[in-house]
Amino acid sequence: MPKTSSRRPVVRRALGSTLLAAATLLAAALPATAAAQHGGPALSHRSPGCGENPGQAAGTSADHTLVSGGIERRYRVHLPAGYRTGRPLPVVLAFHGQGRTSAYMEELTGFDAVDAIAVYPQGVPGTEKGKPSWQGAPYSAPGVDDVRFAGDLITALERNLCVDETRVHAAGKSNGGGFTALLACRMPERIASFSIASGAFYPQSGPCEPGAPAPVLDFHGLADTTIPYDGNPAKGLPAVPDWLAGRAALAGCAPASRDRDRADGVTVRTWRHCDGRGALVHYRVAGLAHDWPSTSPNLDSDQPAVLDATPVMWQFMRHHPLRSRAGS
Repeated sequence: MPKTSSRRPVVRRALGSTLLAAATLLAAALPATAAAQHGGPALSHRSPGCGENPGQAAGTSADHTLVSGGIERRYRVHLPAGYRTGRPLPVVLAFHGQGRTSAYMEELTGFDAVDAIAVYPQGVPGTEKGKPSWQGAPYSAPGVDDVRFAGDLITALERNLCVDETRVHAAGKSNGGGFTALLACRMPERIASFSIASGAFYPQSGPCEPGAPAPVLDFHGLADTTIPYDGNPAKGLPAVPDWLAGRAALAGCAPASRDRDRADGVTVRTWRHCDGRGALVHYRVAGLAHDWPSTSPNLDSDQPAVLDATPVMWQFMRHHPLRSRAGS
């Protein structure tokens, strides 16, 4: 791996029973034809890094750097305890919100607990009080190409670690969620799925012209006053239902969605008959503020939500691999 520092063990969050519950919830939300759309089990592609020394011990997290667009960029990698140099694993790229850090995102999401290489990229200081941010917001750092950074980061991970190239996924919170949506517009042929919590979908992201339909999973709270569910015209923020309608059209889904009321303040909205790998599932959560949903207090809030986003996202990721990689 490139430059490495601050190696330390990380305690995993116990998600076993929650993962099982999430699998049941997501199975009910996904189209019955999804397996047929994928054409059966996905092939496992071994990246060039299989067999290489990863530069850190399994079961630990470490900080790394690479140069992208002439800028030294930082990111944090957690290798699961079961990491082996000959066993290709999925990758989860988790993008923090404005003003946060990779270490914050690691603790907030708990992606270290899943059987994947969890990667927490670090944003660069933006124009609002130097807070770290991502491309596509009014406060993003001018001239910084975070989409290029994401691509360069994936390349570095595939070169230095044993990665299943068909199972590289992106997730994000707030500004990081908006950036994840931007990646769904720019990199759907390379990133397998996109999961968003409390996404900030600013118009500065530009037009969305994906080369292929993308699977998107979205969570948003009705009590979010930072990125309101009904939008904020003064900031150019769309109402979440309008943004979802746009994503459904981009994925070629049938216009009418199907709603399932869980009777706990959560409505699961699913679009069906999407083109190719396209998929769209939305969790509307009553009482949830601008937080990463968790049934336990977390760094975002000491008020528990009625569901955990991380295990639901992980099941969505497992359900949506790429069929293949160009040139693989």
